[in-house]
Amino acid sequence: MSVAVIKYNAGNIYSVIYALQRLGIEPLLTDVPEEIQRADKVIFPGQGEASSAMHFLRKKGLDQVIKNLTQPVLGICVGLQLLCRHSEEGDAECLGVFDVDVKRFPPNQKVPHMGWNDVQVAGGTLCQGLRPDAYLYYVHSYYAELSDLTTATNEYILPYSVALEKDNFYAIQPHLEKSGKDGEFILRNFLAL
Repeated sequence: MSVAVIKYNAGNIYSVIYALQRLGIEPLLTDVPEEIQRADKVIFPGQGEASSAMHFLRKKGLDQVIKNLTQPVLGICVGLQLLCRHSEEGDAECLGVFDVDVKRFPPNQKVPHMGWNDVQVAGGTLCQGLRPDAYLYYVHSYYAELSDLTTATNEYILPYSVALEKDNFYAIQPHLEKSGKDGEFILRNFLAL
């Protein structure tokens, strides 16, 4: 199985690569459209700022490549947010795969949401079979709103989407690569699609 990890100006990409290597996968880190399109699975991870990330993706033509992929695609953290319609972070128009907006947590609250927190699975495939008391590692100041595409939720200040699914696109807010056995379980679910 070939797995492409999309290379763009975002942090934390190498943690995802190491997590995949621990699972016996040697992924290809690439920003070459043809290599991304040929992969069996595509992972779109990252930490960073939405508007600058979208600027980079558009400049490289990766925005259109990602939206038109037909194999399973997994967005992690900023990857989830960029797959949404719009982000308040830098007033960014995003990829629009998920018809969901990304909002900033309300002011005068402890932000970012950082550390271990639970997840409530509401359906879908990505988190299917995850143990009920699973804890995942979160670092984010922005959140995806709840929608009919939401397959897992959490509450930090307010309820929000932890995971989204639509067709061949899957996305999750917490850093799976830093979430121990529970994160590994979700990564395995994605790789088994």
